[in-house]
Amino acid sequence: MTVATSGDVSARLDRLPATRTVWTIVALLGLAFFFELYDMLLSGYIAPGLVSGGLFTTTTAGLFGTQGIASFIAALFAGLTVGTMIAGAFNDRFGRRAVFTWALLGYSAASVAMAFQSSAMAINALRFCAGVGLGVEMITIDTFICELVPGHVRGRAIALSQTIGFVAVPVVALLSWILVPLSPFGLEGWRWVVLIGASSAVAVWYIRRRLPESPRWLVQQGRLVEAEAIVAALERRIEQESGAALPPPSTARPVVRDGRFGEMFRAPYRRRTIMMIVFNVFQTIGYFGFTNWVPTLLIEHGIPVTKSMAYTAIIALAAPVGPMLGLAIGDRFERKWIIVAGAATVVSAGGLFAASASPALLILLGIVLTVAGNTISFAYHAYQAEIFPTRIRARAIGFVYAFSRISAMLNAFLIAFVLRQGGVAGVFGFIAAAYIVVIGAIGVFGPATANRALEDIAA
Repeated sequence: MTVATSGDVSARLDRLPATRTVWTIVALLGLAFFFELYDMLLSGYIAPGLVSGGLFTTTTAGLFGTQGIASFIAALFAGLTVGTMIAGAFNDRFGRRAVFTWALLGYSAASVAMAFQSSAMAINALRFCAGVGLGVEMITIDTFICELVPGHVRGRAIALSQTIGFVAVPVVALLSWILVPLSPFGLEGWRWVVLIGASSAVAVWYIRRRLPESPRWLVQQGRLVEAEAIVAALERRIEQESGAALPPPSTARPVVRDGRFGEMFRAPYRRRTIMMIVFNVFQTIGYFGFTNWVPTLLIEHGIPVTKSMAYTAIIALAAPVGPMLGLAIGDRFERKWIIVAGAATVVSAGGLFAASASPALLILLGIVLTVAGNTISFAYHAYQAEIFPTRIRARAIGFVYAFSRISAMLNAFLIAFVLRQGGVAGVFGFIAAAYIVVIGAIGVFGPATANRALEDIAA
């Protein structure tokens, strides 16, 4: 049996209750996000090991020196830039499910190879390759969740996936704290941290078998029979789990199949595209300016390296708290105001962190900054995906998100420069200015999206 009209698929998906089947799909994508964040965020945690091993230096004489740890961080974000730029084309051509699988395997392979290199050049090159896969994967996960789950739980779904994903932060921090100072079996500890993260390749095939293709993407390809089969199977399982007949779908909107890259620069999407470019550039300055530099910022506060790693691990335990908060507020409040509130919190707490000298207060403020930053993360990952229509969603996300990767790549060098010139206070002044721009962009220009069908938001 084929779908009566292509718009029926979206209407039927959006009226589904959130049962075990829906949350299982979200949890599986969250597991993939765990491995992705582990790999992406390990830069700051293994940096002391790369420096103590003589592979990199903390700072360099020039702004863009290739021997500084900033070049290692920048190599990742250069790869992420390429990955996010090509993610849309890959997703639209091959589908969400296939791209999800091969991107995960690709960055795992690059990380394994990187763990056995002994020169800064080779490490940076393979970190770039891993970044390409990570960039593709990140866009795919956001798109996948947005298109698969019912609209009334979209915020909580992203929050759950990010809660699972951000568990990776305390895991990588604790492993780094334990392993970086050691050399188990003659292999430096930072290499073990990288190899442990690459174990994602073991889980990928299990995850892939449990995930359906996006019915919305299939509709865009004109593959209505396959979309019908997936939606019908979901309906049967969910109806059995809920123990009640499914509610009737709302009136279906017609689906426009042919999306063009240039459409994001025409009304009504032009304003959204510009808004998200500005957001991604400046949010990244604040987020990674703190996350990737926590151990170094603590050392600059006069805390010894070993204690800095311990404090960083404690702060990292708070990483899942922001998305966990999203499970309660993700669909109750407009996501744009969640982003604004989180940014305002970072501005306030960052100033206190820069002025503090107490280790206990530094840890507490580090926790506040982490929770606020990751609350913004869950909210904008949902927001960024839902404000564009399915026909250009992956391409639009990839395009605007690429600016965050470019920003992060340059930011690695800028933070090192600001830290050298202005100390910790200078770094947090830089971060605060960036988040003030975020507040203005989203607060003034952002559309409302909570509890609305994707097709309504796109209209």
